[in-house]
Amino acid sequence: MAARLRTAADQVAAGVAARAAFPRTRMASYAPSDRDPFTLLDAQNASRLPALVPLRMARMAADPFSFFRGSAAQMAADLGREPSSGIDVISCGDAHVTNFGFFASPQRTLVFDLNDFDEASVAPWEWDVKRLVTSAIIGARQAGFPEKDARTAGLRAAAAYRIGLRDMMHLGVTDRYYSRLDTDVILGTLDSSGQRILEKTIRQARRRTSAHFVEKSTQIGQDGRRVFVDDPPVLSHEVENASIDRLAIFQEYRATVAPDVAVLLDQYELTDSARRVVGVGSVGTRCFVVLLTGPLGEPLVLQVKEAVASVLVSHGGQGAATAHEGRRVVDLQRVLQAVSDVFLGHVRFNGHDFYVRQFRDMKSSVVIDSLTPSQFVSYARGCGIVLARAHAQSPRSREVAGYLGDSTKSDEALLAWGLAYAEQAASDYLAFAAVIGSD
Repeated sequence: MAARLRTAADQVAAGVAARAAFPRTRMASYAPSDRDPFTLLDAQNASRLPALVPLRMARMAADPFSFFRGSAAQMAADLGREPSSGIDVISCGDAHVTNFGFFASPQRTLVFDLNDFDEASVAPWEWDVKRLVTSAIIGARQAGFPEKDARTAGLRAAAAYRIGLRDMMHLGVTDRYYSRLDTDVILGTLDSSGQRILEKTIRQARRRTSAHFVEKSTQIGQDGRRVFVDDPPVLSHEVENASIDRLAIFQEYRATVAPDVAVLLDQYELTDSARRVVGVGSVGTRCFVVLLTGPLGEPLVLQVKEAVASVLVSHGGQGAATAHEGRRVVDLQRVLQAVSDVFLGHVRFNGHDFYVRQFRDMKSSVVIDSLTPSQFVSYARGCGIVLARAHAQSPRSREVAGYLGDSTKSDEALLAWGLAYAEQAASDYLAFAAVIGSD
């Protein structure tokens, strides 16, 4: 007979007891490191497409926040050398403020949630929160907001996580699973200025569809079939992959989705595929878009993106690499998100793991520069609530809530750590940009 699950009170007590070994105030401590920011980046770049490495470096050198986005591995390594709470949850691994956003649910409503899971794995709960808080500080500074607002944004993100997790613990595990933030719920909590920003973002999201991308990025080929138009280096057909059996790869992917989705996909014809460069930190990984065409000529675009070991594992020392990194991304995305893309699946070819998802399914993020300081503080708070909802799916989440308690000690400690790490990231960026600028 399986061991009886501990009661809610037992779980909270275990969290409170964890403070003895790792007091909440201790989370404030960060020991700066005088290191070469290129060391880990060079190691990562070794497995990437050489022709795209300079583009990755250029995108990271654009500004301090872009560098922070692209240096998740460095932060994981720094977190890995520190003591932790020892309470592990299923983690996003890259929970910075621009990895939250809007996308369409299977019911075609827009939801606000985490939207990047390349680094998802199991790790101490505070690693995600520290990345969120630090990103709020760096993002606010990048937008030119007053320093007091940068600090407030970081503090509110930490507090929203603590309070949001506490509130989640009042729900049963099934109710936690079903909870989500729809846009109509968010709108009701905003003032008129915030509502205007959100409504603009929603309009932009509704235009980001397969059909819109196809209209801009394809043409009718000589054989009458629609194909992608090369726009290097962002979009290009690869000669070296011309011999790949695309249909066999597509069928392998199709076997990993739900039966109803497999039947749906069976009604499409695979028309074309091309390499497409995405993101900042992801530049250089193998990423493709696949064009499918339905019987009425209707388009569906899928993204096939390489998945490598999570930085929480490879650099943070948490656990071990999985048998299929694409499946890891898909499985953990489904845990962390309230609702997920029905086209999520995985595949392996040419010795690399990939995950598959619908491309531009009304996916949109809030542009930080478009916000006022008070709006950004509200946005950072929303990210903290969403992260709490994601962590609440983990079996040890009630221990985290017990550890945090009702006081603001953890909020203030996480802010202090975020401020210290923002200085570390700024120092790393200056060293990085100086070398890139001199090349």
